[in-house]
Amino acid sequence: MNLIDTHSHIYGEQFDEDIKDVMQRVKDNGVSKVFLPNIDVASIPRLKQLTADYPDVCLPMMGLHPCSVGADSKDQLAIIKKELESCDDYVAVGEIGIDLYWDKSFLAQQQDAFRIQIQWAKDKGLPIIIHCRDSFDEIFEILKEENDDKLFGILHCFSGTLEEGLKIIALGDFYLGIGGVVTFKKVGLDQIVKALPLDKLVIETDAPYLTPTPFRGKRNESSYVKYIAEKIATVKEISLEEVAEITSSNALKVFKQ
Repeated sequence: MNLIDTHSHIYGEQFDEDIKDVMQRVKDNGVSKVFLPNIDVASIPRLKQLTADYPDVCLPMMGLHPCSVGADSKDQLAIIKKELESCDDYVAVGEIGIDLYWDKSFLAQQQDAFRIQIQWAKDKGLPIIIHCRDSFDEIFEILKEENDDKLFGILHCFSGTLEEGLKIIALGDFYLGIGGVVTFKKVGLDQIVKALPLDKLVIETDAPYLTPTPFRGKRNESSYVKYIAEKIATVKEISLEEVAEITSSNALKVFKQ
């Protein structure tokens, strides 16, 4: 069985003490690839180091997270653009998007940064990995404006309505990233996932965040992607192997691997 974690931050300091054990569990649980989204300028060295240490498993992305967009975002974007252009190892522009959960005061800057990074992705023929929190309408408006045959990617950590999921899929070559929230009781995402086409889904952990049941409340890690796959298999009433095969194929397609 081959599983792929399409979104993980295991290069973070939360893993400093046991990254070797974390990576061993990745291998032991049949996870062949772990895709690593960048956050800001400060996270670049750690991202590159983990990729260098585990080049057969870890694949890096480059982008500026919306929560990192602020008064100095132009300077950060310039550095990140230079990094993206200096290396062919980056497999996506991400994680990018709009986050209005914590702070709405930088909405205009987040919108500008999102559009700028979308253009980078188009220029390089790379997918975009979208962070969307309390901002679906704002995200979707920009995606509609920018949508063409060069725009493709993943709406990471999808936890919206069925209607929202279908609207993203209808844009064209877009996938929905399903993470640990699908295992949470009373959220209802499992029933939405049941109604979504499996050929438009990929799985992710967003480690160290959003840890799936049965480890909810503890640090997440990429080996836990199997619990997400198991939940999808249960709600869709198909085998775990089929979920792994289809979601991994989807991931390799969108990342051009």
